[in-house]
Amino acid sequence: MTDASPASAPASERLRQLAEAHGVTTRHWDFHGNPASPSRQTLVAVLAALGVAAATDEEIEASLREAETAPWRQVLPATVVARAGAQTPVVVHLPDGAPLRVQVRLEDGGVRELSQADDWTPAREVDGVMTGQATVLVPADLPLGWHELVAEIGQSWAGPARTATAALAVTPDRLELPAALGGRGWGAMAQLYSTRSRGSWGVGDLDDLTEMLSFLGDEGADFLLINPLHAAEPTVPMTPSPYLPVTRRFVNPIYIRPENILEVSRLSGPRRSLVQWAAEEVHPANLSAAPIDRDAAWKAKSEALEVIFAAGRSRARQRDFERFRAEQGQGLERFALWSALTEKYGPMRQWPEHLREADSAFVANEARTLTERIDFFAWLQWIVDEQLCRAQAQAKASGMALGVMEDLAVGVHPRGADVWTTPQAFASGMAVGAPPDMYNQLGQNWSQPPWSAVYLAEHAYQPLRDMARTVLRHAGALRVDHIIGLFRLWWIPEGMGADQGAYVRYDHEAMVGIVMLEAYRAGAVIIGEDLGTVEPWVRDYLASRGILGTAVLWFENQDDGWPKQPEAYRHLSLATVTTHDLPPTAGYLADEHVALRESLGLLTEPVDQVRAQARLERERMLARLREHGLLGEQPSEREIVEALHRYVARTPAALIAVALVDGVGDRRAQNQPGTDQEYPNWKQPLCDGSGDVVLVDDLPANARLASLLATVRQSLGR
Repeated sequence: MTDASPASAPASERLRQLAEAHGVTTRHWDFHGNPASPSRQTLVAVLAALGVAAATDEEIEASLREAETAPWRQVLPATVVARAGAQTPVVVHLPDGAPLRVQVRLEDGGVRELSQADDWTPAREVDGVMTGQATVLVPADLPLGWHELVAEIGQSWAGPARTATAALAVTPDRLELPAALGGRGWGAMAQLYSTRSRGSWGVGDLDDLTEMLSFLGDEGADFLLINPLHAAEPTVPMTPSPYLPVTRRFVNPIYIRPENILEVSRLSGPRRSLVQWAAEEVHPANLSAAPIDRDAAWKAKSEALEVIFAAGRSRARQRDFERFRAEQGQGLERFALWSALTEKYGPMRQWPEHLREADSAFVANEARTLTERIDFFAWLQWIVDEQLCRAQAQAKASGMALGVMEDLAVGVHPRGADVWTTPQAFASGMAVGAPPDMYNQLGQNWSQPPWSAVYLAEHAYQPLRDMARTVLRHAGALRVDHIIGLFRLWWIPEGMGADQGAYVRYDHEAMVGIVMLEAYRAGAVIIGEDLGTVEPWVRDYLASRGILGTAVLWFENQDDGWPKQPEAYRHLSLATVTTHDLPPTAGYLADEHVALRESLGLLTEPVDQVRAQARLERERMLARLREHGLLGEQPSEREIVEALHRYVARTPAALIAVALVDGVGDRRAQNQPGTDQEYPNWKQPLCDGSGDVVLVDDLPANARLASLLATVRQSLGR
């Protein structure tokens, strides 16, 4: 056996070939435009996570041979994704000379016969059997939806007749903007947990969302983009980041407003008092500018929810609950079981070893003993679903074209419900992140395990389908964070730095198409967060499918470093002045993004140099505003903020969004990428420029917010 070369050595040509064969990119361009390649150590680790042995020269050669032969062992691909309106070829492998018949069994019960196209690929010996290749054509006129391919192979010299099946998804070729938008629309962006009212339980909730939607709808807005509502741990401490959930399919019940549950009206006096007392424990926090304490809020709220759940439901309400559980199926039951086990044993790292396997007999036994707790956690999802439904209904009743714009996180917690339920769906020993860029010069490690592309294809993309369908249940639009993750992800092997990863490709035609299919069925718009290092062809591809991109004013620059002219912006985009990974505009104009990164040790360049760059960026932006007649010589902070929004409104972007923090003059960043405990990420309550709390109740009377909303509305001629 040939010994492996030193781990730090560059990858060999054969190793690079093997990596590319399995979707691992061996050459990319870094943020500065220079070519970069992952090391041998990185490629070996990534391939191992994909189930490919590559530690030695002999393993590399054997794996290369296997990569060439593996497709010939499949009669049909595991999953076929086709576009409506286009004929799609599908390769079939079968014993050479055997009769073949392929049908499509449609979602509605119909059957279609498929015709064959000429395929002169020579037969080859596979595992001792001469195997041929045929190509059948999926017709262009199949209806949208999930169907089944059925290949019937007649008896031949190689064996008896047999049947093979594969999932077939027919997806929209393109999504169109809803007619209700009238070509362009505008709305707001808010971190829901931070937007509290006097009646909140220390954290913003779905009642606050409903009130904001009603207010914004009256102001003429078309949507409200909120942070991901994905579920976190069911016990304290609760992970504050909405972008590190335990599952992306279900919702964090911390957003429930207990008093709005129908059964509260039927509680006895003593029981209702328990709910009121729990609320009184956390009501004072609504007026505090201190970081939000999710743990205190959830402790009080969960006590009240236990009381309401224990009081029971009417027969009709119980039937509604049971129908919801049946509709959500095994996914909900597994999540509720995981929640019950977490409640009993603590975080997964503390669980007994015999409970680590979700399908084990030990877990099944625990499920029988935890029936009531499983019922409780399933009930929470029913309640939060009802309140989300009410919020979206209020948005539509207020005249919003889209209403709630949900946000989809990149991945999930490595010790969360999704990973426990289907660990084989994730690449072991890997974390998702981002290579170094201008704002995060050390790179980022988001500690989230990536999906296995092989598993997704072999299981008809069920995790992606279930997730997208649930998130879109009560939303008119979906922002997909880091949408490049549907094309490729930066995998970081365990124990390595964020700058030592490699890009791993996914079948973007399948991934994007399936999300589009769910959006089409929900009547929703898809917006992709395509900031950072994204190849131009990706943006062109998304635009061709009717998926909007993202344009943040500070990132939209010409090659010479000057801000783009408004007309240079993309039409199919959601354009904003800022984003949650930057300080609000008032803080950004004061260089607080530089000061914060310096204080946290995140700069790799001299601070004076970074400050000079920020000053130049600001001066160029102000000059651009004056060039367009949007700003005087001695403007106030508020005038600059409004001028920046007028500038964005002059772009052809289909959607324009105003950050709520900009409307009230907040200055603190919600999140500083590249940090964990060093900064109170995702904990800042909505405040004004003086640091005083701004409540949802007071938004309609907030003069600064009213002025900014009027500025955008008038700039768009609304």
